[in-house]
Amino acid sequence: MAKLYPYIYCENAREQAAFYAQALGGRIVGIQTFAEIPNVSDEMKDKVMHLVMQTSDLVLFMADSVSEPVQRGGGLDLGLEYKIEQEARQVFESLSQGGSVIMPFQKMFWGSMFGRLQDPYGVFWQIVTEPS
Repeated sequence: MAKLYPYIYCENAREQAAFYAQALGGRIVGIQTFAEIPNVSDEMKDKVMHLVMQTSDLVLFMADSVSEPVQRGGGLDLGLEYKIEQEARQVFESLSQGGSVIMPFQKMFWGSMFGRLQDPYGVFWQIVTEPS
């Protein structure tokens, strides 16, 4: 079975990854910059070519968008499911800081807690608990 790793292109991958590491209780485990490429321009050297942020079983890959500006749109949310409601609520509140709540985190008719938000970097998230 394949594993799915979200790869998020950013205006500032280091800053965005630090936000996610704090919000999700994770850490940045690796950063490669364009300085590793032979003959790269000075303006590109500090840009992030590949960043790995990990929290428990979740791994996010990130990079600075260097060829075009980042444009976020509809059609894709990142979903996180938690066993413990308090943990889910804390992540929801942390990710929504500086962003916008689309659906408040609350009990749903199917038996789970659920909320949807857009973080301050324009990424959409769905936070849910396992059905009770």
